[in-house]
Amino acid sequence: MTPIALTPTAKILVIKLADLGDVLTATPALRALRHRYPDATIDVLLTHHTQSALAHSTLADNLISSDNFRFFAPRDALKPDLLAEGWQLLKVIRQKKYDAVIILHHLTTRFGALKYATIARAGGAKIVAGLRPPGKRGAFLTHFAPDNGFGARHEIDYWLDVVAQVDAPAVGREMEMAFSADDAAWAKTILRAENRRPPVVVIHPGSGGFSTARRWAARRFAAVADALIADGATVALVGTPTDGADAVQAVMTRQAVDLSGQTSLHQLAALISQAQLFIGGDSGVSHIAAATGVPMVSIFGPTNDAAWGASGEKQVVLRADIPCAPCAYIGHSVGLRHGCAAKTCLKFITPEQVLHTARKLLNDEPPSPPKITIEKRNPAEHATILGVTIDAVTFQSALAKIETFIADGHPHQVCTVNPEFVVAARRDHLFRRVINRAAMAFADGAGLLMAARWLGETPLPERIAGVDMVEALAQRSAERGYRLYFLGAQPGVAEKAIAALRERYPKLRAVGAFAGSPRAEDEDAIVEKIRAATPDVVFVAYGAPKQDKWIARNMHRLPAGVLIGVGGAFDFIAGTAQRAPKWVQRIGLEWLHRLVMQPWRWRRIWNAVPYFLWLIFKSKIGLGEHYDN
Repeated sequence: MTPIALTPTAKILVIKLADLGDVLTATPALRALRHRYPDATIDVLLTHHTQSALAHSTLADNLISSDNFRFFAPRDALKPDLLAEGWQLLKVIRQKKYDAVIILHHLTTRFGALKYATIARAGGAKIVAGLRPPGKRGAFLTHFAPDNGFGARHEIDYWLDVVAQVDAPAVGREMEMAFSADDAAWAKTILRAENRRPPVVVIHPGSGGFSTARRWAARRFAAVADALIADGATVALVGTPTDGADAVQAVMTRQAVDLSGQTSLHQLAALISQAQLFIGGDSGVSHIAAATGVPMVSIFGPTNDAAWGASGEKQVVLRADIPCAPCAYIGHSVGLRHGCAAKTCLKFITPEQVLHTARKLLNDEPPSPPKITIEKRNPAEHATILGVTIDAVTFQSALAKIETFIADGHPHQVCTVNPEFVVAARRDHLFRRVINRAAMAFADGAGLLMAARWLGETPLPERIAGVDMVEALAQRSAERGYRLYFLGAQPGVAEKAIAALRERYPKLRAVGAFAGSPRAEDEDAIVEKIRAATPDVVFVAYGAPKQDKWIARNMHRLPAGVLIGVGGAFDFIAGTAQRAPKWVQRIGLEWLHRLVMQPWRWRRIWNAVPYFLWLIFKSKIGLGEHYDN
């Protein structure tokens, strides 16, 4: 879209109703507007608690506040007091009569898009610029940059793309957090008190009140703080009283300087700017640190570092690149805003890794943070059905590939995908992401073969049942000594399955069986149990999507070369469930046999057959949905 220039004295409203860190990511865009239109009036609509982020800034002429966090859903806006607040806000904006409205938000939900469209219309502006996602959402924008999803571009760059639509080119992409000379003097006094000597390391263990799931464990922060104090550093703990500094100090063996709850936002910015290092998670305080340019270590878990991570030369992001991470703000979805209960991605980041990176930065050496790499599948060798990628493999080629994974020794996830999986993955963005990032996902359902043909995708040569793959690997175990672990199903079923397989393959090497559960509180104990058994292959029978998410979270904590989600395979092998006759399997009616034998499964059968076929038909005639990968 061709940019449009505003008049030199234009009245511009910038909408950024978000948290502190998000407001700071908008400052490069505000700087571009101010530089391009120095005589324009630039008003910024933001939340009450983020006004202070721009209080000392010259980038905005007026700050208008509204508590957006009380307007997450339509039912909130219809409450009498909130409706009155919203009406007053619209009246104020209408009186301003803006020439342009700049929306620095992803239009992730229909309600969000309606909210911003309403504000823009109230402003009376002829020019409304923002990000437009695929589809019709955002049709009210007169000028837009494409929204390719969270993390496809950094938030800073997205907002620079938006203001470029009104002919405001970037003037650097550094964030700004202004503070006064008094704040700087206060910070200097604090750091000189009680013979506090450099290097000064500021640690913020919190993540704000919006999502505590982003927080690294207090005992891990404590271990890092103790080690740095032992190195001779001064460690200052900062944040609000609810950010967990007291929990960190409680398990430390040395004494840190506890400044939590004792600073204003601008004093905190001044303090961080005079430190030699900052350590924290994904939070507004970390964005303040990034804005000051201080060397820093950011610890990311469920949230998207490609969207919000610091990117300075000495600003290092530590994250676990496991298949299920990030799970919040991925593609065009909010995803799991609060992560999962297990927080496994944060467990991967150890105090030793943080210390190693911190010491490198303090010694002015280039850091080299460790990364887990994920093998990418060849797009020419798979079909994509309703956003789910499925490998075009035969049974024998899939088995051969699994054997190469075992020989490789590094963990590989294998998914056995059926139509029910594909239907579930439409709305469960994390499940879809896990399948699409697996080392291999093969078709365990005749409906997928048919769908690939109808949609003109790469042909899927044959159905590969998970239970048949378990049988084949049991035979290979007897022949080649592969060590197999059976996890899941009801208590005792895995043991019965092993006994049945041993009757056919006496030399089977089954090194463990445990029902366990996919619950977060059981995860660490199960991992230790499997680690002690040192298997080559782990079969996980918790049912989808639990089993596949469990594997994605934990595969890199285990010594196995292959982890496969096998659903009800143990029950079929053990004889506790009856499988359809071979001829029924061959004609693709195993689902009907299950419905007859287990009528209580009718909801799952509905998703696996009629509803799946309806979705394929819609996709075939061009009415399909957009899916993020």
